[in-house]
Amino acid sequence: METLSIRAAAEDAGIRLDTFLASKAEQLSRSRVKALILEGAVAQDDEAVLDPRRSVAEGATYHIRLPEPVPATPEPEDIALEVLFEDEHLILINKPSGMAVHPAPGSWNGTLVNALLHHCRGSLSGIGGVERPGIVHRIDKLTTGVLVAAKTEPAHLGLSELFQKHDIERKYLAVTRGAPRPLSGTVDLPIARSTGDRKKMAVVRNPESGVGRNAVTHYRAIETFGVRDKGTALPAAALMECQLETGRTHQIRVHMAHIGAPLIGDPVYGRHKGISSYGHGEAHIAGTKAARKFPRQALHAAMLGFVHPITKEALRFEAPLPNDMAELIAALRQLPMGD
Repeated sequence: METLSIRAAAEDAGIRLDTFLASKAEQLSRSRVKALILEGAVAQDDEAVLDPRRSVAEGATYHIRLPEPVPATPEPEDIALEVLFEDEHLILINKPSGMAVHPAPGSWNGTLVNALLHHCRGSLSGIGGVERPGIVHRIDKLTTGVLVAAKTEPAHLGLSELFQKHDIERKYLAVTRGAPRPLSGTVDLPIARSTGDRKKMAVVRNPESGVGRNAVTHYRAIETFGVRDKGTALPAAALMECQLETGRTHQIRVHMAHIGAPLIGDPVYGRHKGISSYGHGEAHIAGTKAARKFPRQALHAAMLGFVHPITKEALRFEAPLPNDMAELIAALRQLPMGD
């Protein structure tokens, strides 16, 4: 069992104890310090301290006993992972479609956490006192692409700070039904839980109301496919690049649907299956059928860039399009462009 000893200087007197200790023990968050105090794992000199709100005493020495990490509740599972990068602090993987990040009702097994507990066995130092990977962001179960997890508490704290400050570069590729007008721009509209369906998110139509959390998505069309109607230039579908400033639940799916370009295959925000496309012939049938049959939201986390929270090295990782999206795009490219 490791013990940290921290001595309070004159200028520290009067500071709340959990705040003071967390500022000195960089590997521990304030919530973790608070939990340790309540568990009786913190002592002032030789006397246990049980109140995290207690004021720091000048010249006192505080001892924090760090128990060995307890086994995580999810069970490790030997699930193949496509690892893009790994060191003693971090691991980045290319998540496949169908893999949930966390165990939850309907997905208690086969999750990324289960896989990481097996893959990183013996190299997890304990996040919040539990032997588990530190997940600081998520992508939907049916979304593919780059995801980072921490293996140590200092790395977890550092990653969390980067995400909170939005010091992360994130680019997604999406295939949409139709295309937004204009073909590039920014959606800066807050997102909140839908009042009509608590399982959905929605754009807050009155940003001045203070409801919801700010959400910013920059988008641009990389390629458009076919046309909606004869004699128009409106695309039937598009390959979009979306860059996030914020990371709200379902952000891209909600924002793109709001500007009239929902993701192909999106079961929640797509409203209609398939695409509206003018044309005829085998190529037209193949393209529209591919869109109609696509089994998930056509969304891929293509790139993740950040400064390593421990080594301070600039990192940037890309994941190629999964086969199903590549095949969808290939079929859409065959759509006729009208007469």
